[in-house]
Order: sequence, then structure tokens, then C-alpha cells
Amino acid sequence: MQIAILSDIHGNGVAFDAVLNDLGARPADQIVCLGDAVQGGPQPAEVAQRLRELACPVVMGNADAWLLTGEETGHEQISDERRRKMGAIREWSLAQLSEADRAFIAAFRPTITLPLSANLKLLCFHGSPASFDDFIFPHTPEEEFQRMLGEYAADCIMTGGHVHLPYVRRIGGNFFFNPGSVGLAYNHQQPESGFRADAWAEYAILTVDGGRISLDFRRVPVDVNQLAHVYRASGRPFAEDAIRQYTG
Repeated sequence: MQIAILSDIHGNGVAFDAVLNDLGARPADQIVCLGDAVQGGPQPAEVAQRLRELACPVVMGNADAWLLTGEETGHEQISDERRRKMGAIREWSLAQLSEADRAFIAAFRPTITLPLSANLKLLCFHGSPASFDDFIFPHTPEEEFQRMLGEYAADCIMTGGHVHLPYVRRIGGNFFFNPGSVGLAYNHQQPESGFRADAWAEYAILTVDGGRISLDFRRVPVDVNQLAHVYRASGRPFAEDAIRQYTG
């Protein structure tokens, strides 16, 4: 069995299509999306439509919930200027979505469990099983890591998104992994003032074949010129700011 794990598309249909084209050449048996699918980029309605067509399970991410409700549940410090821009982009995103789109997003699930074998499951979430706002990093202290995931480690491989960083970390006899971000990959070791996004989309393939388990992190090129064109044609607020993240 091969499962494709996608996360953090953030309304970037150009990057999503690049991943789907890659999967078309090397299909998986199942696709699952770990949330933050629609809000942020220039193609919220297009991404929602592609996900509906895939009919794959989708986890509720913090940005998905915020898009629908406008309620801030996380503890991240956000400047007033950034908050103003985020609010304008949210209002524009909502205007692009139909009632059916909004109902589709509202049906995203807190967690998803997929069977891998008779005694092994894949537990999928956005931040942690308890909250889509939780951050799990490679450097998260072991005590905190165990607190968030330890009770599931006996019979679950676990996967979460939220931090846009592909990595794997062992827990008990199994492991947790983050597939990275489809729609907004970036280097975490950079100053916020000179933020640059990467010109690729990230996702992962988990393969379970009897007692053999493998994990394949994939990076697919994204056409930045096409993405810039889509941003400019979309009418999304602050489109040029987003384009500069890719072009400098």
C-alpha cells in the first residue's frame, strides 16, 4: 500500500497541480491531506474543487478553521500590520468560495486514521492529535513530544503538518513525520524581514508492504512565472508582496 500525504496547500493551485501531475506519473493507492488547504494563496476555490474531485480525506487545519470563523485560536505573536493584511486576504478568499465550498471545508475532520496492516495504523492530524495549533518540530523537547504523541505510538505511525518542514522523528517503535508544504515551502533558517519562499512543492509517500515500511519525501518544481501570473490575475490583495517572496 502506498499513501500520498499532502499538507499546507494554502490555496496554491499551481503547486497543487504540480504535485498531482507528479502523482499521475507515479500513482499512490490513497491520498490524504493534512489541512491548511484553502486559505492564503490566489486559488482558494480551485483548490477546494480539486480536493472534492480527489474525494480524499482532509484534516481541518488552523488556517481552514480561521478562514471559516475568523476566530484566532493560536498563540503566535502577529503584528497589527500582518493581522490587517491577513484579514483582507481572508475576506477576499471567502468571496471566492461558494456555499458548497464552505460546507466542504467545514466538513474537514480533526484527525483521520487509515489502516496500514492488521496491527498498524496511520494517524493523521494538522498540529497534533489534540489541537491544530500545536507545533511539533525536530527540536521540540522530548518530554513535550512524548506528551503530545506518546500515547499513540504503540500501534500508529503518525503524520502532521502545520510547520512546513519535512522531517521524520522516531517515537517508541514507530515514528512521526511531517511531509512539508505543497503550497508554501521555505527555509526556516532565514530572517523574517527577507523571507523567501521555495520554488517547489513538498509531499511524502508512505509505503507499507508486509513488514517493510518506507518513507519517500518528494520535492516537485513549481513554475514561479505561472504562479506570478495567477496571483496578478486573481485580484487577491497584496499579490505583489506574495510574488516577491518567490522572485526577490
